[in-house]
Amino acid sequence: MSNSEKSTPDAVLNPGPDAEVFAPLEGQHIMLTGATGFVGQALLEKLLADYPTTRMTLLIRPKGSLTGEARLTSLLRKPVFSKWRERVGADEVDRAMRERITVVESSMGSVAAMPADLDVLIHSASTVSFDPPIDEAFKTNVGGAVGLYEALLRTGSDPHVVHVSTAYVGGIRKGTTVEESLKHTVDWRAEMDAAVAARAQVEASSRRPEVLRKLIAAARSEVGKVGPQAIAAAAEQGRIEWVTKRLVDYGRTRAQSLGWADVYALTKSMSERVAEQLWAGNGHRLSVVRPAIIESALNHPFPGWIDGFKVADPLIIAYGRGLLPEFPGLPDSILDIIPVDIVVNATLAVAANPPSVGEPKYYHLSSGGRNPLTMRDIYENVLTYFRANPIPDDQRGHIRAPLWSFPGSKAIARALRFGERSNSYARKTLLRLPSSSVTRDWMRSVSSKQTDLELLRAYSDLYQNYTQAEIIYDDSRTAALNEQLPESERAKFGFNSQLIDWDHYLQQVHFPAVTTLMRTFSSRPRPKAQVEKPLPHNPDAVAVFDLEGTVLATNIIEQYLWVRLASLDKSKWPAELANLFGSLPRYIATDRRDRGEFLRTFLRRYEGVDEAALRELIRDSVGDVLLQRIRPEAVRQIRKHREAGHRTVLVTGAIDVFTSPFVSLFDEVVASTMHSQNGIWTGYLSKPPLVDEARAAWLRIYAEREGIDLSKSYAYGDSHADRAWLELVGNPQAVNPDAALYQHATVKHWRIHQWTDNKISPIDTIAELLRPAPPVTVAEANRPQHELSTAPSLKEIFHE
Repeated sequence: MSNSEKSTPDAVLNPGPDAEVFAPLEGQHIMLTGATGFVGQALLEKLLADYPTTRMTLLIRPKGSLTGEARLTSLLRKPVFSKWRERVGADEVDRAMRERITVVESSMGSVAAMPADLDVLIHSASTVSFDPPIDEAFKTNVGGAVGLYEALLRTGSDPHVVHVSTAYVGGIRKGTTVEESLKHTVDWRAEMDAAVAARAQVEASSRRPEVLRKLIAAARSEVGKVGPQAIAAAAEQGRIEWVTKRLVDYGRTRAQSLGWADVYALTKSMSERVAEQLWAGNGHRLSVVRPAIIESALNHPFPGWIDGFKVADPLIIAYGRGLLPEFPGLPDSILDIIPVDIVVNATLAVAANPPSVGEPKYYHLSSGGRNPLTMRDIYENVLTYFRANPIPDDQRGHIRAPLWSFPGSKAIARALRFGERSNSYARKTLLRLPSSSVTRDWMRSVSSKQTDLELLRAYSDLYQNYTQAEIIYDDSRTAALNEQLPESERAKFGFNSQLIDWDHYLQQVHFPAVTTLMRTFSSRPRPKAQVEKPLPHNPDAVAVFDLEGTVLATNIIEQYLWVRLASLDKSKWPAELANLFGSLPRYIATDRRDRGEFLRTFLRRYEGVDEAALRELIRDSVGDVLLQRIRPEAVRQIRKHREAGHRTVLVTGAIDVFTSPFVSLFDEVVASTMHSQNGIWTGYLSKPPLVDEARAAWLRIYAEREGIDLSKSYAYGDSHADRAWLELVGNPQAVNPDAALYQHATVKHWRIHQWTDNKISPIDTIAELLRPAPPVTVAEANRPQHELSTAPSLKEIFHE
């Protein structure tokens, strides 16, 4: 039957004379697990709306400070229950809470006392991830079922259990799969024991020296400038991620070695075996329903209802955003989608039709056998939909939906590997380039590309077993059950997937539902520039500023050049510049490793400087040059903080003599000092510089001593080395950040400032210092000698 020949979604087939109807669920006591999940919400809503005399017990796990009752109250406010709430009114909702619903607080692994008068138990709780770590998947899907059925056996009651599984328990195979018990000899107990033990094994492996050395090296490369504790924290975080990735790989590999696509399908199949052995094997009634890919509602509670993104939706969204130029799927592979309201109706019909004791029944809730939807059909629908309804592209137009040619998984894998290598190289290169607005723009582009590549990689690894499937799920028993419904009940309770008009469902129902939220964010206008509000007044707050690159548009190398070149005859400039530039690679490499090491290395160039002479020179002339290099926005921001009652502190690793011109701007200035003998610098610092984590340690002690509230405080820095102390305050601010800090600030949603530099080059400032003094006036010539300037020459400072 073609789509054009199908009836509309509201139509029903006429099966002929009414058949014998189900035993009703009215008046029965039904227990639900997973009631807060997608299918569980839909089941609860249907029971509340269309079975007014049923009683329900919900197994709900407390979450944080929320009790099970509180979670139920919150649950009933969700959109899925809106039609029911409007129809029955607030009083009936309250009555249902009091009289029809009972909450049992417990988790699946540790089930509390259960009611002894249950008629039906619908077990739909499970992990919804295809690729969790192997131990987590087994504990949730298999251990949860074990705990539930053992607790149920202890009650002595005999409810009909409807075990919600998945069609994909059939494993990786080709051809038709029928509705019957799975034929395999895998021991779920042995697999569960091995899965749980895998974590301890992988944790032990993660602590081996060879693994840790690699993690430390990677951490040092990423956050070495931040400090040793940042390296240790990054290495440990890397170890945790290594463990998780290994356990995910364990699960995927073990599942595929046994014939399943992933650990989700494997553990759901093991869960079925648990139900068969622990429940049906002990003389009780069991039905197993196996839905395929459950997506948004066709009709009930309203067309398009969905709670979060489901299996196919991330692919749909990614395609609309232009992130999937190709995808490793077979064009004739069947993507077996089934609307959630069809799943609910079928599940409740199964619940009302228990099998004989010891004879479990199995039902495929699918569409592929009678109403197939191929990967090519999905592609043509998303292409049509997004060409007609394109996603806005950041106010610069719209994203054009890509054309797929289905080149095969190997070609896509090669292209993906090339993209990952190229982007990784670009990122490493940017981290080595000087900070500028251009490099920050490039880093933004590279980071965005990295996110897209990671998304494509995850989708390719996760979904290709489903988009390349050559399996069809026979649903003869499910179809026969639907045929037992009287014709008058099929519009409300029917579950005939053959009636779905896929073009209508996808174009008019599902795609609009899953893209609504994305369009809301994509179509938002850019925020208009607003006049900044005054900073909140708080005498317990501090604003800490870095100097070079933040307050000053200069660095210690440039400062050195001003002093050193001005102390030399121009004939000696080339030799000094050659010496300095020849040392730059060493300085740069040192600065990348450790800011403190760089300062110690570079400041050795000040060996032999007369400190008193340098201080006097800075006071009389160089200080003016330094003030010319201050950023106007920095001055304005400092004033704002002072107006707000904040204490302003300048903290720098630079030598204190170079901070003297800025003392009046701040309440406090903290800088490095040089070791000296008889007033002559030795080229060594008098104590370690306050940079990276040393500055963070200083700030903690300073805040405690001065009664500062760091959560309300501000910090301004420009380098990735500043990250350690920027993270201590509630309001970190990145000023013209280098590429690494820009990336971190973007991820952490820190405020990023682009402050302008004064257009004065180092050569201009040196020329200003060397400019001849103006002629002495008559008045000056007549001034007493002691009133004339006694500032030393630059040559005197270096004893030239």
